[in-house]
Amino acid sequence: MRIKKGDQVEVIAGKEQNKGKRGEVIKVLPKENRVVVQGINLLTKHQRQVQSEGKTVNPGIVKFEGPIHASNVMVVCKKCNKTTRIGITREGDKAARVCKKCGGLLD
Repeated sequence: MRIKKGDQVEVIAGKEQNKGKRGEVIKVLPKENRVVVQGINLLTKHQRQVQSEGKTVNPGIVKFEGPIHASNVMVVCKKCNKTTRIGITREGDKAARVCKKCGGLLD
């Protein structure tokens, strides 16, 4: 996957309330080709009180970010502040991610 944890991304497809929003990637799930973005795709779970290993989990309504498909987000370039596709360039023996619009490094 070309999207990495810590990247700034913008949602380009999916739920109407999430479209156009920007957030930071919290978690990348490469096997499922999905990413978890901070503040996007908020899900609500009704948690009941559970006691395990001497710890109790407080009951109530818990909100958390759900994963969205990686094709529904685009990386935002730090240099030009626009959504962009990612190119790969080789510098010596190392590969670097590059903005296709301005040519700036994303790493």
